[in-house]
Amino acid sequence: MVFRLVGYDLPYMQATLEKIIHFSTQKGFVFPSSQIYGGFAATYDFGPVGVLLKKNLEAAWRYWNVTSRTDMVEIEGAIFMHPKTWEASGHIGGFSDLLVEDLVSHRRFRADHLIEDAGVMENAGSLTPEQVDETIATHNIKSPDGNAVSKAKRFNLLVKTHLGPVEDESSLVYLKGESCQNIYLDYKATQMVTRRKLPFGIAQIGKAFRNEITVKQFLFRTREFEQMDVQYFVKPAEADAQYEAWKANRWDFYTKFLGISEENVRWRQHEQDERAFYAQDAWDVEYRFGEIGFKEVEGVHHRGSYDLDQHSKFSGEDLSYFDSETNERYVPYIVECSGGFNRLFLLTLFEFYREEEVTTAKGEKETRIVMALPYHLAPMKIALLPLMKKDGLSEKAWEIYEGLRKQGISADYDESGSIGKRYRRQDEVGTSWCVTVDYDTLETGTVTLRHRDSMEQIGDGGRIRIEDIGTYLSKEAFGK
Repeated sequence: MVFRLVGYDLPYMQATLEKIIHFSTQKGFVFPSSQIYGGFAATYDFGPVGVLLKKNLEAAWRYWNVTSRTDMVEIEGAIFMHPKTWEASGHIGGFSDLLVEDLVSHRRFRADHLIEDAGVMENAGSLTPEQVDETIATHNIKSPDGNAVSKAKRFNLLVKTHLGPVEDESSLVYLKGESCQNIYLDYKATQMVTRRKLPFGIAQIGKAFRNEITVKQFLFRTREFEQMDVQYFVKPAEADAQYEAWKANRWDFYTKFLGISEENVRWRQHEQDERAFYAQDAWDVEYRFGEIGFKEVEGVHHRGSYDLDQHSKFSGEDLSYFDSETNERYVPYIVECSGGFNRLFLLTLFEFYREEEVTTAKGEKETRIVMALPYHLAPMKIALLPLMKKDGLSEKAWEIYEGLRKQGISADYDESGSIGKRYRRQDEVGTSWCVTVDYDTLETGTVTLRHRDSMEQIGDGGRIRIEDIGTYLSKEAFGK
């Protein structure tokens, strides 16, 4: 599969988070989970349009990071892992947030979020408990309910459960706190069966779970999410150069491949005191989420050999690599690129949502909402619209629609309302092309093919043959 490189360099005003939430829930991108029971905090379902966009984003990520490269393989790891995994990784002892408690309501809040929301500082997550307490006292920071708060305490984010018929310490397990641990545990087996030499990478799109206390900002912070990980195993002497190469790779993925405006994306290096203790360097790719501002969507980390060292120590398994070229044995270093899928999905909604003023056929001004997604991300590539429901037009449109679906083309069918309203509905969900089946179709075997962005009909005299529809889609899919 080949994807088109695209870019949108026209200036536009980003939507607000409130507008994105309303739009995505009303148009079938995202539904609050368990909505008929009043919802369930920080959990969401991808609707019929959203799941198609989700799969296209996954395919784009997979193409860029795995299938287009010769030095990458992919695995899919289990959600449950041996509890020792999380002890070795440091999650049981150190995977925690600082919380404070409202002294009146006894509700708990993340301390760094309270400090950041008060405008005192950014990136307060690096503060120690003592520094948090001092900052809250100095600036007289209250809870969201306006009450005084307790001293800061650590709260582990791993989600606990039990496996087996008895619920005791022997059956205690954890849902994955981060997806990448499967890769470290499967590194040796993967290297052996694929006969890979360094450098090479292992990729995975996997579920992760965190017992977040403060959940807000829609998809940005949820308790269940997917991570898109690349763990690249390198010779220690080449780690710095590979790290810089992957940083350049990630920038190109967002700006050149997905078409994200460079004005909306930036790098931020972790300060020394906020960097994970094992990280030799760490940078975040940040995106401008409307009024929320720049927030992390992906981290690029120079992890050294920490992860393989730890799992080798706790498991007793030798995870070193024998380099046949140098006749040396050493533990590989790891360059990590780890992004949250929900944030990538939300980024896409923010980036490609447009409101445009257009003039109707009657000369009236109206606002057109467009999800201006590049073709390879568009949930629906084409929609079939019969001009009328009678005289065989619906039947002919349905016949074309069925044929496209059988070819594996993501197509929609819509016969409700005027053609103009149907165009608008398809524009809103990002459908690239609209085909209108009219009376000339029955006589000449031709249709009109209208492009979402230009709103123009293409072809000879604005019409094309039915059998040529696939050709136009292929041209856009392959960027010709």
